[in-house]
This record gives sequence, C-alpha cells and structure tokens, in this order.
Amino acid sequence: MSASKLSQKLSSIATSWPTDPFRPNLQLKNFLQSLSTHPKLTPAAVQTAQALRDNAIMKRYSLSDKTLKPASMPKYYERLVEGYEKSARGAGRPWWKIFFGIWS
Repeated sequence: MSASKLSQKLSSIATSWPTDPFRPNLQLKNFLQSLSTHPKLTPAAVQTAQALRDNAIMKRYSLSDKTLKPASMPKYYERLVEGYEKSARGAGRPWWKIFFGIWS
C-alpha cells in the first residue's frame, strides 16, 4: 500500500476517534493525525489503530461472566462504568454517600 493511502486511512481513523472528556488537552486523535504525516508510517501501525478503534480485541477475546461479576463484588464493574459516565456528565456523588459508602 502506498504511503499516501496509508496516510489517508490513518487520518480517517483519527477523525472518527471519540474525544476523551477527561483529558481535553491530550487527545489520541491528535496523536494519530500527526502520526499520519510521518514519513515511515507502516501498514501495521494503521491496522493497529483500526483494530483499537473497532474494539477487535474485545470482540475476539470476550470476558466471561465470572470475570465481569466476581464473587466478592458482583456489581463492581457496573458501578465503575456508571461512575465514569456520571463523571463525564459532571455529576458526582454527594459527600454523605461517599462517607457512608452508599453506591446507589
């Protein structure tokens, strides 16, 4: 594949990359965009970026229910995702829920 096609493909991957709300000054899409102009861009780098964007590893190696819901804390990952989403929206838990360890 020619260097210009690789550059265009990586550039299109960079533009479709989602923004990170927690690091507004440090975005992976900016890094990928600058990498697309690198003179020694390889097809492996473009394929890796595409696999990361498409969650290819997560689809290939899916996690079992036993891993996602450990016996010691079955709702741990659900709470983690919920906290991440609330934090991205700017909503936090009140101090008293933090103090008493209330998660709902």
